Amino acid sequence: MRATLIRRLVKLLSAAAVLALTAHILASSLSKQTPEPSPLPPEEYRLVDPQTYRYLLNQPSVCRHRSPFLLFMVPVGAEDAAAREAIRKTWSASGRDTLTLFFVGIPQRPQMSALQQKLEEESRQHADIVQVNFVDNYHNLTIKTMMMMRWLATYCPGASYAMKVDADIFVNVFYLIQWLRNSPKENFITGSVIQDGRPRREPNSKWYVSEELYPEESFPSYVSGAGYVFSADLAARISWASRFVRVIPLEDVYVGLCLRMLGVRPVYAYSLPFFRSLFEIKNLKYDRCTFAKLIIVNGFKAPKLLRVWQDFAKSHERC
Repeated sequence: MRATLIRRLVKLLSAAAVLALTAHILASSLSKQTPEPSPLPPEEYRLVDPQTYRYLLNQPSVCRHRSPFLLFMVPVGAEDAAAREAIRKTWSASGRDTLTLFFVGIPQRPQMSALQQKLEEESRQHADIVQVNFVDNYHNLTIKTMMMMRWLATYCPGASYAMKVDADIFVNVFYLIQWLRNSPKENFITGSVIQDGRPRREPNSKWYVSEELYPEESFPSYVSGAGYVFSADLAARISWASRFVRVIPLEDVYVGLCLRMLGVRPVYAYSLPFFRSLFEIKNLKYDRCTFAKLIIVNGFKAPKLLRVWQDFAKSHERC
């Protein structure tokens, strides 16, 4: 009997010791404060600071009396009038609860005056162009993306979702709207998720990022800039995170860095049963029933988009 009591006492003391040690470890981990992020120096943040720039063309009232379910934000060059017109006549004209805006910068100087006049006339006609006074080129796409996020947070905060989508993309807006009805309403972003991205260190590469600018050997998960969808609440949060994230000239990776800062992970979008990505960033030969099960497909210049949409819009429901 006495031996049994001693064994039980030893077990109780052992259990108590384990609990005490666990509690100590937990308390220690909780007591270690995560270091506060350091804001960028003003001269660095100035690159993406909305206060640095001003609107040359704006549409501040388009959401004043409506809250679109989905806002399409299309970065495009001032010279790409044909692409804008093709989008207006195809997936932007679906009649659903969507709104489309085109975001442009300043044209390159040799063609600036004539292009600017045409752009202003187009804006008066369609009221769907937002122009900000930075030079429009590939390396300024990060600036353009941050200006789009700030515009959404400022002028259309009631939107449910937004999609950043390039001007040469086929968008299956019918499937996208249906698919989003069952998607999370907050802290949500999806697209073609890239998990194994690494910085290119070759100075002659279009995607060159120096070790000084970005010393890490890999990028966090991010979504391809060809087209991604996110809950509209993220626009203000990404804009806030940019105060702490050093600017790099890869806009989709930069958004991924801001998401890491926020603790938000991009979500995969697959179709079953073969787990095919719904965001197809490769060029595909048009097939109506294949496209009916995708959200985006890459490689659609204006003439091709107009031609394909004639068939797709009237026949996709038969697939």
